[in-house]
Amino acid sequence: MRAPIELKVEYKRLNSFFSDYTKNISRGGTFIPTTKPLGIGTEFVFKLCIPKREEPLSLRGKVQWIVTEEQATEEQPSGMGIGFVYKNEMERERVESIVEKLMVDSLGEELYAKLMRRRDRSA
Repeated sequence: MRAPIELKVEYKRLNSFFSDYTKNISRGGTFIPTTKPLGIGTEFVFKLCIPKREEPLSLRGKVQWIVTEEQATEEQPSGMGIGFVYKNEMERERVESIVEKLMVDSLGEELYAKLMRRRDRSA
């Protein structure tokens, strides 16, 4: 059995540094559980600590949506949905490749392929 993905995320808000953990990541973005989400539309740089990588992956993201503590449920914790923002096509391909490898390592090749086929059909 494979372990679920759990990646440490580090980011700065004003003059404070935050460290949270994400279990939800895709090629287009991630969800960061936090009780103090940044505002929708906020662009910021964050670091994703990936196992077997010496240096954290530095990414630019934009807050797409938030879940406040009042809106949170057991299935959906408070936090913020982040869309990755890329400087260019080469950076997008590099990040998508890293995220895809993480997903395959976590889910296994067969399950990942099934999930991606299902997603492609529903798009």
